[in-house]
Amino acid sequence: DQPIPLADAVHMLTQKAARTVGLHDRGVLRPGYKADINVIDLARLALHIPHIVHDLPGGGRRLDQAATGYDATIVSGQVIRRFDAPTDALPGRLVRGAQPVPA
Repeated sequence: DQPIPLADAVHMLTQKAARTVGLHDRGVLRPGYKADINVIDLARLALHIPHIVHDLPGGGRRLDQAATGYDATIVSGQVIRRFDAPTDALPGRLVRGAQPVPA
């Protein structure tokens, strides 16, 4: 098995995924498009051991797996995470249905 090149993985997880679910206004870095950007330090990038958390309605459970090596996560132009820790910024919004291509 060959590893997936980083550029191909990013494309599959961004533009390709956005198009698959009808979000035509995101997935690429272009003027007028919505973008969440991760700044990754590949030398520090690491996944931690997954664990179960019970934080869903009705006591439901889900699998959670932390990662380190993210220098910043930017959403709608605001830094929401810096060096693996959250900031006070909460610019995200709920998306309902397909989104048109920006004019």
